[in-house]
Amino acid sequence: MSVLVLLVTTLLLAWIGLEDFVHGLTFPGRLTGAVLLVVSFTTLVGAAAVLDHYIRQSFPYSGLVALIGTFAAFLTNAMLLAQTVKNGESAIYPALFSVLTAGSAYAVFAVWRTSVVIPAPKRVAAALIVSSVIAIANFGYENLFQPYQRQTQPLITVSMGKPVLSKGRTAFAVPVDITLRNHGNVGFYVLGTEFHAMGKQVRLSPKDRLRQQWRTDAQQWRNSTEVNPLSRREIHQPGELIEAKPWMSNGSWVEANDTYATRVVVQLPMNTLYDQVAFYATASLARKDQLVLQPPLDFVAYSWGKEKVPGWVKQQQKAGLDSLIYRARVHENNELDERTRDPRFVTVYWKFGTHGSSVQTSIARKGEENRFATPEEVRELVSRYGLVDLVTGPVERTLWDIKSQR
Repeated sequence: MSVLVLLVTTLLLAWIGLEDFVHGLTFPGRLTGAVLLVVSFTTLVGAAAVLDHYIRQSFPYSGLVALIGTFAAFLTNAMLLAQTVKNGESAIYPALFSVLTAGSAYAVFAVWRTSVVIPAPKRVAAALIVSSVIAIANFGYENLFQPYQRQTQPLITVSMGKPVLSKGRTAFAVPVDITLRNHGNVGFYVLGTEFHAMGKQVRLSPKDRLRQQWRTDAQQWRNSTEVNPLSRREIHQPGELIEAKPWMSNGSWVEANDTYATRVVVQLPMNTLYDQVAFYATASLARKDQLVLQPPLDFVAYSWGKEKVPGWVKQQQKAGLDSLIYRARVHENNELDERTRDPRFVTVYWKFGTHGSSVQTSIARKGEENRFATPEEVRELVSRYGLVDLVTGPVERTLWDIKSQR
């Protein structure tokens, strides 16, 4: 039985370790894979030592090697059991590691009770070092492979160029430059981006506005993504969407220490009713060291179409907020979670309506897109997959100087 437990442990650790060593997303992840390969070799040697200790006894220290191998199997299986119970969703692997943990614990006891001679002091020190390496390897697997804690966040900047009049002076165009700078040492997948321009009418009151009118303006802040100032003379009307578009391709990426820049042009007639324009740029990203995005990130449905979409999306659509929906498969950043967790999909909702546009993303099992995650689940999701939402704006400009040109 001891030999069987050690051989099964060897195969399992070699499989997991090799996948992580070859395909790990980070250096600590690949290091953990390498350590697991070393542990699998230790358990394999331990299996041979068990046979020699009980049958031939041709090697004087086979009992010590067998003890180290069985203890390595016990410690590794126990920690992988804890990992699968904590993060896994498959019942097969916890059951498998439970059997292997119990079997390796019995193997340790069985070898120990044969009165194994442990040379002192160097042999004892060697056994302690090996045990320490095993413990560190499994701790690293649980923590270093879990969401990489070094925080990094790209930056979006929006700047306006000089407005340009049309040849007949009946219209004008405002160029807007959008720049995404990633100064960190981690790359990001681009799940979705949006740029939108809002037009505002701003009338001036002939006299000072009263305190109650300020309160009325402040009450509107919770009902809109726009926050108009509390002004003594300005009377802001709700902004209206002028233009909206993505500014990067879904499923693309920005590498570490890289910069992406693009320009959009917003055009308006000279007789526009708007007094101001406000520009916004947002991006939804995911860290490349915490998930693998399987291309393509495909379009799957319109909120107003015949395709099946979540109920809350339909409710928003009826309220005037339309959505384009995109979806792709994502993979975990380590082999154990990849095998023990259910498949996940990222869904991107590109929303637009009269009063603006936005991008919303979620990662969930297939069929669970309709379920609202709790705040704790959202925090765990953001931490595990390194989700980042970047928002820039409003960057505002008055239009009086342009409209006054003849």
